[in-house]
Amino acid sequence: QVQLVESGGGLVQAGGSLRLSCAASGSIFSINSMGWYRQAPGKQRELVAAISSGGSTNYADSVKGRFTISRDNEKNTVYLQMNSLKPEDTAVYYCNADVRRRDGSRYLYWGRGTQVTVSS
Repeated sequence: QVQLVESGGGLVQAGGSLRLSCAASGSIFSINSMGWYRQAPGKQRELVAAISSGGSTNYADSVKGRFTISRDNEKNTVYLQMNSLKPEDTAVYYCNADVRRRDGSRYLYWGRGTQVTVSS
């Protein structure tokens, strides 16, 4: 079994910053890509940013230049540094990880989410 636990969400004023963390633990052999998604009320879940095991990144156009994704492979942790936050960034943020388990199986795991609220 593998668990992903997010932390770092909260309430911040527009223009502020937050740093999200997501730590994976359990029966992990290796992790391929890791990513952050978000879901605002009444909207579909959308990709925010993703990072490969080699460090290649991609971002949603709406966050380019403001958000930075990074990872620590030794800690099986992915981070999302969010700067210049806007009210439209308000959402529940979820991390995911493409995990190869020690038994050889491969599965996409999701965290439970952390709320980010940006006030105007």
